[in-house]
Amino acid sequence: MAVVQNLQVATELIQRISGDQAWHYQIVPKSIDTGCMVFYACENSDKDELQAELEILFGCDIEFLIVEEEILKNALVRYYPKSSKGKKSAAKQFTGAYEDFLPKVISEAYGIGASDIHIEIYEEIARIRFRVDGKLVERYRVASEEYPALVNKIKIQANLDIAEKRLPQDGRIFFKGNIGEFDIRVSSLPTLNGEKIVLRILNKDAGKISLEQLGFSEEQLEIYQKAIKRPNGIVLISGPTGSGKTTTLYATLQLLNNEESNILTVEDPIEYTLEGINQVQLKEDIGLDFSSALRTFLRQDPDIIMLGEIRDKETAQMAIRAALTGHLVFSTIHTNSAWGTISRLVDMGIPPYLLAGTINLTMAQRLIRLLCPKCKMQNAVGISLFPPGFVPLHNLECHSSPVGCEHCYYTGYAGRKAIYELIPVEENISILIRDNEMDSNEIQNNIEVPFLKNSAWDLFAKQLTSIEEVYPFFI
Repeated sequence: MAVVQNLQVATELIQRISGDQAWHYQIVPKSIDTGCMVFYACENSDKDELQAELEILFGCDIEFLIVEEEILKNALVRYYPKSSKGKKSAAKQFTGAYEDFLPKVISEAYGIGASDIHIEIYEEIARIRFRVDGKLVERYRVASEEYPALVNKIKIQANLDIAEKRLPQDGRIFFKGNIGEFDIRVSSLPTLNGEKIVLRILNKDAGKISLEQLGFSEEQLEIYQKAIKRPNGIVLISGPTGSGKTTTLYATLQLLNNEESNILTVEDPIEYTLEGINQVQLKEDIGLDFSSALRTFLRQDPDIIMLGEIRDKETAQMAIRAALTGHLVFSTIHTNSAWGTISRLVDMGIPPYLLAGTINLTMAQRLIRLLCPKCKMQNAVGISLFPPGFVPLHNLECHSSPVGCEHCYYTGYAGRKAIYELIPVEENISILIRDNEMDSNEIQNNIEVPFLKNSAWDLFAKQLTSIEEVYPFFI
């Protein structure tokens, strides 16, 4: 029997045995030929007894390729990850039955903390990927002929039209299983080879998070709380999709939610339901968009209004109007920085003097992956560490880089941390906005709150993240 040091396993091979089988027998599939299956195994197991049992189980000849025990253990963790809830991974073979496959996929994704499940088909293959800590990881392969059955099962559960395959559709699934109960947002998209499905897992606990848990520094939290407790004005949060803007807004509304306040939200979609808050789902196909909803809100005697996003001039004008008439307005906008939010609104045609008088605070946020504390490796800082054009904020002696271990499923990262850039619109900043002074250097001279790249660098300097995570803030 040969001994190997490193092993790579194709997704289609991983699916041939379940996680329970892999961990119980301490095996990982290597290859499958006609009438024979070859498994990686370690030296200290009883090969004759194991071979006989597996031949009965799989109905074919069994062979072994010996690997070191640590290498086999690493492969088991990587290819058959155990749920963080303590359950082992699900079976890896789709049989065409919803009851046999889909709940197990969802349970596994939820257990390892995935935010989305991507189910997609190409010319020759179909695959399922999980988004974990912001990155997609392939977990399953599905036979092309079985793919339509899987899609139809999902669409039925989400109350979508299974006959409509030409147009995108959106729906929702209420999942109930051993791991708990939660909602799943379903989106279908027609592609060249069939429909792509994305399942967004909506963890109920995420809607109950407090501001103190989000990652603000003490100074930032004080600035933010001062802005949101003013009786009127606008608080804007910017950032790309997946940067945690919605979570920040929900945590804010949770803090402000009491029986004395009338809180109205219009969202697309409603990700979490909040008791005591009136939430409206956007329906643009019947004319219920952000601006029309906000126009109606002003006749509903609101105290606090939350708009899912400011997308156009009309919505921006309505938000300004709501703030001017004594309401506290929260919303999001897609810009690269907190100061870029002001520039974007001016570009939309909003007069700077109105922005100067209505905006309480503009904030940008991002999520940075944190290095796994169990396996990160400390290294000396060399010239070759920084990419061309990268200018460090100050000198460092050491940094840490990702390695990968059982604890982090061999990604090198475990969890994410939010970083923030806040610009409170006090009198000095208000004057700059009114005078249309959009130079970011002027802002930096007037406030001492760190920008995004400063916060990102601090995490790198503390060896909590890698240079790869920090680099995008410096280009």
